[in-house]
Amino acid sequence: MSIIDNKIKHIAITRIDAMGDVILTLPVCIYLKLIVPDIIITVVGRSYTQPLINSCTAVDHFINYDELEALPKNEQIEVIKQKKIDVIVHQFSNKKITVLARQAGIKIRIGRRVKLYNYINCNRLVRLKRKNSDLHEAQQMVYLLRPLGGIHVPTIGTIANLYEDNFKSNTELPPTLNLYLDKDKFNLIIHPKSNGHGYEWAMDNFTKLIQELPKEKFNIIITGSASEHLFFKTWIPLLPDHVIDLSGKMTLNELIAFVAKADGLLASGTGPLHLAAALGIHTLGLFPAEPRAINAIRWAPLGKKAEHIECYYNDLSSITVDVVFKKITGWLQK
Repeated sequence: MSIIDNKIKHIAITRIDAMGDVILTLPVCIYLKLIVPDIIITVVGRSYTQPLINSCTAVDHFINYDELEALPKNEQIEVIKQKKIDVIVHQFSNKKITVLARQAGIKIRIGRRVKLYNYINCNRLVRLKRKNSDLHEAQQMVYLLRPLGGIHVPTIGTIANLYEDNFKSNTELPPTLNLYLDKDKFNLIIHPKSNGHGYEWAMDNFTKLIQELPKEKFNIIITGSASEHLFFKTWIPLLPDHVIDLSGKMTLNELIAFVAKADGLLASGTGPLHLAAALGIHTLGLFPAEPRAINAIRWAPLGKKAEHIECYYNDLSSITVDVVFKKITGWLQK
């Protein structure tokens, strides 16, 4: 069997975890469309990440898992049956979804061998231990398609180019937010925290960097979640007056539209980092060297203007303010 086989009309991909994970899964959808342009692609995701999935032109349908899970079991099965899905690829392993896919009669069900329940509910198993793999997360997503045949894993550079013209904001930025962007300066978003999803650069480093960046050239905007906004209340007053705090003030749709209009973004390995990279703006990620952590081998941002700095140690302490300053000010020359 091959993906080119015209019996495969509709593929579903499950990814019900965080923002960055979803963004790094979207190239799989784009890749499938390049191979078989007429194929229907459905993504099963959370309410939170729906705006990201809707921003990918390769995705035809979205199944809201939060809404699906709230239904009685028999109705869940009926909803899936009505979609007439030929193949489901469990990019994110979840026992409830794998059981549901089997009970709904999806013919080809692909999962990883590391989960015992996949042996019962999936009929195509792939040997892939993600933490020990040398493949980038986005490459691993493609690797899981191998049971379909005719699949090769693209290079990181190829995957990075897939976002262009296939991932973009489909929301108009509200005028109230657009006012915070300065057409005469480099609009730099700094996203200091990661909601516990990654290693974080010391706040003192961000403070020093912001103080050193010339205010006549940089318009600096701080972003973060609502909980991070509370944390920033004691930090923001330490920053220069021209710094704009938009943490906790944007919906995800608004954040996508805002990042798309900005010029650059600095963060550790977190969702907005991957968002900025996918949207094609200058992106700098900070990563530790620890093999089992959120390191650059697996989680580096992918995009035409995406870059990263890797720490020598298992935290971010060896990444100096001077190194980050030179990298970001170098964007002005580009």
